[in-house]
Amino acid sequence: MVAIVRRIGAPPSARGSLSGQSCPDIFELSDGNYAVIGREATAELEGQLPEDATRADDERIVVISRETLVRAREDIPHD
Repeated sequence: MVAIVRRIGAPPSARGSLSGQSCPDIFELSDGNYAVIGREATAELEGQLPEDATRADDERIVVISRETLVRAREDIPHD
């Protein structure tokens, strides 16, 4: 079973989410993959994907804030 190992980047509260209403987040998983909490935007963005990008039926396009990704950068392995 895959498990969350750690948060990547700052927690939402450190990025200004005091109400818990907007909590994009990134997590490293025990199998080496990453999980993302973000705003579901498949219907909005799917038609804008480049021709060489595809999405499987079990995949969604998820949006996270730029700040979430930038603040995670130092925690993402470089190898």
